[in-house]
Amino acid sequence: MYLMKWQPRTQSVNRWDPLAEMADLQGWFDQAFGDFFGRTPLEMASADSTWSPLVDVHETKDQFLVKAEVPGLKQEEIEVSIVDDTLTLKGERKRETEVKENEYHRIERSYGAFQRSIVLPAGVDASAVKASYKDGVLEIQLPKKEEAKPKAIKVEVA
Repeated sequence: MYLMKWQPRTQSVNRWDPLAEMADLQGWFDQAFGDFFGRTPLEMASADSTWSPLVDVHETKDQFLVKAEVPGLKQEEIEVSIVDDTLTLKGERKRETEVKENEYHRIERSYGAFQRSIVLPAGVDASAVKASYKDGVLEIQLPKKEEAKPKAIKVEVA
C-alpha cells in the first residue's frame, strides 16, 4: 500500500472580484475592436505615438502615381528621394504653438518626424520623376522607362 500526504488543490483562497473581470472584458473588447477599427484617438494622441502619412499608389500605362497626405507641412519641409527601387518620403510635423499640457481639452493630431518608404516596381525612370505639393497632398509622378511601357503588337495574317 502506498500512502501520500494530502494537499489541497489550491494553496490559497482567492476572493471573486467582479470589477476585475469587467476590466478584463473591457480589455478584450478594446483589443478586438481596436484591431478592426484602428487606433483610438487616445492612442493617436499619446506622446510616444508616431505618425506616417497615408499614401495611395496607382499605375497608368505611362507612369506610377503616388499621392501622400502631409497636411500642415510646408513644401520645403518634405524630402523626397529615390535610391535603387525605393521611394522615400521624410519630414517632420511640428506643433504650431507651445501650449501647456493642462490647457488642452483634447489632442488627436500626431506630431513628430516620419519616414515612409515604398518599394517601386522595376522600370521607373528615376531621372524624370516630378513632385508637386498642393492643399496638403504631395503628388509624385514616376514615369516608366520606354522598355517598361506596354507595346501593341500588330498581328499579321500569314
